[in-house]
Amino acid sequence: MQNVDFSLSVAPRSDKTLALTKGVIRLFGDMGLTPIAEFKLANGRRADIAALDRRGNITIAEIKSCRADFETDQKWPDYLEFCDRFYFAVDPGFPAELMPDNEGLIVADGYGAMIARIAKERPLAAARRKAVTLRFARQAARRALLSQSEIIS
Repeated sequence: MQNVDFSLSVAPRSDKTLALTKGVIRLFGDMGLTPIAEFKLANGRRADIAALDRRGNITIAEIKSCRADFETDQKWPDYLEFCDRFYFAVDPGFPAELMPDNEGLIVADGYGAMIARIAKERPLAAARRKAVTLRFARQAARRALLSQSEIIS
């Protein structure tokens, strides 16, 4: 697996959400994807994890730490227009029957994850793909710059 920064210094997260995020990031890295946490979309939303593969396909994973998190947070459809694949990520004890059948499902913990249901492919239009990829690159570069400045100081 690639070296991945799990610091997630962008926003505070609960211990359970952090553990799920680590598991999904490890899975994506093992799959050859390059993930970043807390990816800000052009519509103002923030995806928990976005990942880019070698062909330029974009995958988004939305972490759901508990039933209440899923039931009260219904912004996930706003992510679909910014990715080729969309997954929910939950822990092994989460009631999976709550998850929409037409979306991907990842079961994770702090050590890893597995895909329980493959995500539906929704190929992005070329112009949208370019815009999302540039946004991804800029956010990743900005974080790298911040990490370097902490080392230099």
